Amino acid sequence: MIDPDALRASGSSSIAVIPGDGIGTEVIASARAVLDAVAARHGIALSYTEFDWSCQRFEREGAMMPADGIDTLRGFDAILLGAVGWPGVPDHVSLWGLLIPIRRAFRQYVNLRPIRVFDGVESPLRTAQDVDFVVVRENVEGEYSEIGGRLNRGFPDEMAVQESVFTRVGITRIADYAFELARTRRGYVTSATKSNGIVHTLPFWDEVLAERASHYPDVRVESEHIDALAAKFVLQPQRFDVVVGSNLFGDILSDLAAAVAGSIGIAPSANLDPTNKYPSMFEPVHGSAPDIAGQGIANPIGAVWSAALLLEHLGHEVAAREVMTAVESTLADPKTRTGDLGGRASTSEVTAALVAQLG
Repeated sequence: MIDPDALRASGSSSIAVIPGDGIGTEVIASARAVLDAVAARHGIALSYTEFDWSCQRFEREGAMMPADGIDTLRGFDAILLGAVGWPGVPDHVSLWGLLIPIRRAFRQYVNLRPIRVFDGVESPLRTAQDVDFVVVRENVEGEYSEIGGRLNRGFPDEMAVQESVFTRVGITRIADYAFELARTRRGYVTSATKSNGIVHTLPFWDEVLAERASHYPDVRVESEHIDALAAKFVLQPQRFDVVVGSNLFGDILSDLAAAVAGSIGIAPSANLDPTNKYPSMFEPVHGSAPDIAGQGIANPIGAVWSAALLLEHLGHEVAAREVMTAVESTLADPKTRTGDLGGRASTSEVTAALVAQLG
């Protein structure tokens, strides 16, 4: 196996690649081709180590990843993930067997999901013009807690309890990240809440957000109840700049926003440890899509955009911008759009077009 420390000493960035299941393997191949093209153009040294951690592995060996998986990943500079999920393996098994342990072990408390409506991509909404915002999702606590349990299984009075966990530390750091990000954009933060109905955790979220907002007088802040905010994503998507939400709210809102932008197939995400103490992980938002796996029609743009976020995180901002310029050009050309965007291009054709523009 490649030694990440040795690579780092040689000036190369080490990337752990987990293609996962279904179309994950296809779109990760595209992302790597694009990364290689732009890396060659700029003299960037990237080294990959691929891991077969997936639902197929779970079916073979009873675990999504080996017992020492977290320790194996610890020395890498970044992680590039395709998608996990496959019929016959419950979603909570694939999620809690791979994604959530990685996010939590490496303190990836920011889930960053940029949303844009690109030229050539038709949004289902007439109002979706000049849409360019970012959802900042708290990624390691909140509603996705391990605290709780089941009682009286199999009896009529069977019950389940799930506890949400909101800490001052967790809310403070995600709020500060959102405010700092807004300072580099249009200076406007929208906080997703539901403090009128959820009596303890969301009022606490509101209080800590307000406390942190006082340290950023140059940033405009508004708080919106999640139900009204979801409606405004549809009715007025162009008004938003940075939207910050809890683990559950950020998850739902970012998928809604991707649909507003025209296709979840183009949506990227970054699971970030802003301290850079641990590796961050980059993955397209879409799932493994077993229904189209192996057909060569998956949209690779979400994975490629995630790769651009990876480059930016590693400090290669110019290369990341060039990847996004290639993405914009490809989406603007009807000949290089996949079926989810109304086109007829294959995964390989889109990838070839991206590589050609970068070469």
